[in-house]
Amino acid sequence: MYRGVLSSGLGSHWRREVLRTSLWYVPALEVVAAIVLFAGTLAADRAAYRGDFALPGWVISGSADAARQILTTIAAAIITVVGVVFSIILVTLTLASTQFGPRMLRNFIRDRGTQVTLGTFVATFVYSVLVLASIGVGSHGDFVPHISVTVTLALMVADLAVLIYFIHHTAVMIQLPQVIASIAADLTEAIREQGSGNPEPHPKAGPTAVELVARAEAEGAVLLAPVSGYLQFIKHQSLVRLATEADAVISLEHRPGHFIVRGHRFAAVWPPEAAPLVRQALGRAHIVGPYRTLSQDVSFGIDQLVEIALRALSAAVNDTFTALTCIDWLGDNLCKIVSQWHPARVHRDARGFIRVIAAEPSYDRLVQRSFEKIRQSSLGMPAVMIRLLEALARIMAETTTEGQRRVLLEQAAMINRACERSIPEASDRADIQRRYEAILTVESKLAASGRNA
Repeated sequence: MYRGVLSSGLGSHWRREVLRTSLWYVPALEVVAAIVLFAGTLAADRAAYRGDFALPGWVISGSADAARQILTTIAAAIITVVGVVFSIILVTLTLASTQFGPRMLRNFIRDRGTQVTLGTFVATFVYSVLVLASIGVGSHGDFVPHISVTVTLALMVADLAVLIYFIHHTAVMIQLPQVIASIAADLTEAIREQGSGNPEPHPKAGPTAVELVARAEAEGAVLLAPVSGYLQFIKHQSLVRLATEADAVISLEHRPGHFIVRGHRFAAVWPPEAAPLVRQALGRAHIVGPYRTLSQDVSFGIDQLVEIALRALSAAVNDTFTALTCIDWLGDNLCKIVSQWHPARVHRDARGFIRVIAAEPSYDRLVQRSFEKIRQSSLGMPAVMIRLLEALARIMAETTTEGQRRVLLEQAAMINRACERSIPEASDRADIQRRYEAILTVESKLAASGRNA
């Protein structure tokens, strides 16, 4: 499947994600906006100083000393509040790391409300300092930027509103259901970005992917990883262009989310003569870092929800309802994966020849990642087992193929066997058995409708 357009879209998504997961980008933009605003208000103040127009009545007037005192007070107050905001952010990050796990920190760092709040206060401080520095002696008396001082006071009032919003936003953001819903929303966006298939714009040409993989294994050149770390993003479009120029096929053996080790095999190239050219560009097309991201790694979003559920089911926490919430959102996203997950495993050039063969997570593996660890940690917990079976039933209703249903039936059967081993109460086992039979009923109806069709 040719995925040039979608690969470009994913590249933009990855760049947006990199910028979003930083505490400097939005504040930097707001500081630039503050400098531009200062340039505009200063030009207006100088025009009023020259007598080009009269100042409106709502503009604050006063001497240069009074303006300096006002601006100094505002700047000192703002920088103090910035310290308070930093303290709140650090406390939030510490709480998130302790309660939700260290991998959840990126979800809090990338929060737009936190970044806007921090940027607003820093920008106001920069603006007030610039206005303070502009006060001086002019051609006919002291130059006092009355309009700029008035704007500084208006920005201070806006900062108070932002501070109230930030306190409310932080109180909402650290609530566990909100954290889980936020992770699930990011996972839904990743599924939509990565899994939507496009109609093929070019005809297929050349050998099949199976034949090319066999050639690369038997006759191709092996490429070794240049660095160690988690594979975060692959620029498939760049690799397709490179392979087209070299008239080669690149078989990638790792997908985003995998940990690659320097000096170990991570790709193969056929014919082997193209290996020197491909080797140089392959490192630039692979973004490797110390952590996983959701840009091309849907499994990471599932793992985050599973991690919260496992922490909730641990003996130290014993929070069953949090685990049930995670299961609900996992079921919701797996329903989307059933209907929307069509990732491209081959990438073709404009003539339809396969140039890049990628490794993508399978539907079976995504289902297993979602349920197996939670099932293993829920022995003796009827409520969790019932919710797992209910989620499987919802996913089963969305399936369209026998293969999709088979993996769900396997998970349901394992949950049922775990129930028989670990649940001592007969009525609890009966409740779980009814949910298991409901899954079998849904499967049999779908199988019968498929045969009739």
